[in-house]
Amino acid sequence: RNCMNTVPIATSLPQVVAVYGTLSDLLSVASNKLGIKATSVYNGKGGLIDDIALIRDDDVLFVCEGEPFIDPQTDGRPHEELTGSHTDWLTLNVGGRYFTTTRSTLVNKEPDSMLAHMFKDKDAWGNKQDHRGAFLIDRSPEYFEPILNYLRHGQLIVNDGINLLGVLEEARFFGIDSLIEHLEIAIKNSQPAEDHSPISRKEFVRFLLATPTKSELRCQGLNFSGADLSRLDLRYINFKMANLSRCNLAHANLCCANLERADLSGSVLDCANLQGVKMLCSNAEGASLKGCNFEDPSGLKANLEGANLKGVDMEGSQMTGINLRVATLKNAKLKNCNLRGATLAGTDLENCDLSGCDLQEANLRGSNVKGAIFEEMLTPLHMSQSVR
Repeated sequence: RNCMNTVPIATSLPQVVAVYGTLSDLLSVASNKLGIKATSVYNGKGGLIDDIALIRDDDVLFVCEGEPFIDPQTDGRPHEELTGSHTDWLTLNVGGRYFTTTRSTLVNKEPDSMLAHMFKDKDAWGNKQDHRGAFLIDRSPEYFEPILNYLRHGQLIVNDGINLLGVLEEARFFGIDSLIEHLEIAIKNSQPAEDHSPISRKEFVRFLLATPTKSELRCQGLNFSGADLSRLDLRYINFKMANLSRCNLAHANLCCANLERADLSGSVLDCANLQGVKMLCSNAEGASLKGCNFEDPSGLKANLEGANLKGVDMEGSQMTGINLRVATLKNAKLKNCNLRGATLAGTDLENCDLSGCDLQEANLRGSNVKGAIFEEMLTPLHMSQSVR
């Protein structure tokens, strides 16, 4: 092709040269003819030519040694200074991948972003350019593409296989604040729904068998609601804040288990071994604890301080030395229970059935026994115990 090539920075006279082969050949010929080291070729509108196939026969080309394109008809003034706009085209080299866009795309939608500050004014940040004149940005191109598209049309579109967390990190890096919220919502919606379904007996038994005997088993906060855990060996297991409502724990061995703040409402614990159990502030309202054993021969006392035991049925349970301080036992059935040496200070025993109970050496100081039934007690209740 015959192409006219001018070099504003080297000479004011245009030269006509014959060009064959590749773009490299063109640059070589231009270098020899014009006496410069030509590195870039632009068309008459300032578009960077990166393939000789893009050149038409009647094109006027501008060759330079790497300087930005300057139209000689503008007396050397940058295009945006003449038009007052920032819509000139530019190319970004992001991690080795080229993106062509306008300055207004990078600036207008998010004027306070890093990209806006980088390209609001030419060379304000001293942006580095590669041999093709593209601005170098050392970030991931696959995560940058959705960000550029968002700046173009305001929609978050991410192709399959692109990690949203990576795009979010890039949005934070470039300060695209309005996109960050969209991405956080998209990430949340893409997460699988949390499984809050209760753990079954089969699942829990498998879990127990897979755990070494000497290992501490932590079931804190887990959901066992309605599960059949009867007759299982649950010694020393941490059930703190677990949901055990409506569970069947009859005949289970809960020796020294931690049931602090656990929900045991409506559960069945008949004949369970509760030696040394910790049930501080637990909720066992309406539960059945008939015939349970809280008495530890070694002297370790069960602790139910502050527990909600409204309406529980604890008939016939062994509770020697148990700590029920400030617990709520309103309307509970405690008939024939062994409460010898129990701590019942500040306990609400209103309307409790305590008939047949052994309360010898029990501490009832400050407890509420309004409406409680004490008939047929094995040990007379002395006034020195300061009940109210």
